[in-house]
Amino acid sequence: MSELNDKNESMDPIDKNKLELDEETLFIVSQTFKALSDPTRIKILHLLSKKQHSVNEIAESLNMLQSTVSHQLRFLKNLRLVKYKREGTTMIYSCDDQHVMDVLKQMIDHARHH
Repeated sequence: MSELNDKNESMDPIDKNKLELDEETLFIVSQTFKALSDPTRIKILHLLSKKQHSVNEIAESLNMLQSTVSHQLRFLKNLRLVKYKREGTTMIYSCDDQHVMDVLKQMIDHARHH
C-alpha cells in the first residue's frame, strides 16, 4: 500500500486531478447505477439493446402499461441512456450509451454465469 502512496505522491497535479471524482461525475455515476437498479429499466434497456422500438412495442413486448414504459423511458432519456427519433406521430427509442450497455451486458452475463 505504501508503494501505491509513494507513486501517487510523485504524480504531478494533473494526474492527481484525474484520480479525483468531481461532484457532477459522482452524481451521474450514482444516477446511472440507480437506473440499472430497477428491473423495469433493465428490461427496457435489454430490449433496446437488440433493436429500436416504439413505446407501444416495448409495452407489448414486456407486457407493461404504455404509461409505465413512457415514465421509465423519460428517466432513461434524462440520463442520456436512450434516445428517440420521431417517425410521424410515433417515437422510436434506441440505446444512446454503449458504455452503459456494455456494463449491463456484462452484469447479465455475470448473473447467468452463477
